[in-house]
Amino acid sequence: MKKYSRAILLMLALQMAAIPGVGAHPDTTQPATIIEKTVNTQKLAGYFNLYWDAKQGKLWLEIDKWNSEFLYQSGLSAGIGSNDIGLDRGQLGATRIVRFERSGPKVLLMQENLDYRAISDDQAERRAVHDSFAESVLAGFTVGAEEKDRVLVDATDFFLRDAHNIPATLRKTKQGTYHLDTVRSAIYLPLTKNFPMNTEVESVLTFAGDPVHG
Repeated sequence: MKKYSRAILLMLALQMAAIPGVGAHPDTTQPATIIEKTVNTQKLAGYFNLYWDAKQGKLWLEIDKWNSEFLYQSGLSAGIGSNDIGLDRGQLGATRIVRFERSGPKVLLMQENLDYRAISDDQAERRAVHDSFAESVLAGFTVGAEEKDRVLVDATDFFLRDAHNIPATLRKTKQGTYHLDTVRSAIYLPLTKNFPMNTEVESVLTFAGDPVHG
C-alpha cells in the first residue's frame, strides 16, 4: 500500500532574535560550510532552501529563520480508493504553528500550545499560562553544516515519517495491522517544490502489514 504525503511550510511571521554567547570558549574544530556540504546537490531555492542529494537520496533543509513562527501543514496527495476507510486524496492533517530553535548542535521544531492563552497585558500572567501548558517538540535535527546564522540539517527522515498516523486509521476501520516500510519510501522530487513564501515536500510512503481477510 502506498500513500503520498505532502508537507507544506508557510510563512506566518518573521521575528528574528539573536542571543549573544556568554563565557564562550573558542572551538578548534571547523564545521563544514553549507557551500561545501551541498557542492554535489540540486538546490531548490525558496522560503526554506532545500538541497537534493540524488546519490544518497537525502533532502537537506537550510534554516535561516529562528524563533520565527510559520505554519506547518501535512496531508495526503493521493487516496486509496475507499471513502469508508477515510484516507482520501487531498485530505489535510493537523495545521500547526511552529518555530525552529537551536541548542548547540541540535535544532528543534517547536509547537506552542495555543489552546490555552492568557488574554492579558500582564506578562507574568501570560508566562504563567505558557508554563502551565507544555509545548511540543515535533522533531529534532543535528546541524550538518553552517554559515553565520544559517544551518543545514538532514531532513530526510522528517519528511519520510508518517505524519498522518495512517496505521491507526487502518486499525480503526478494521483493515489490518500496518507499519511504515522505510525501505520502500522515498522523497518524490517531481512534486517537491519551493517558492518565496512556502516550501512543499512530497514523499512516497509505503505501508506493509497483515490485511484483514473475510
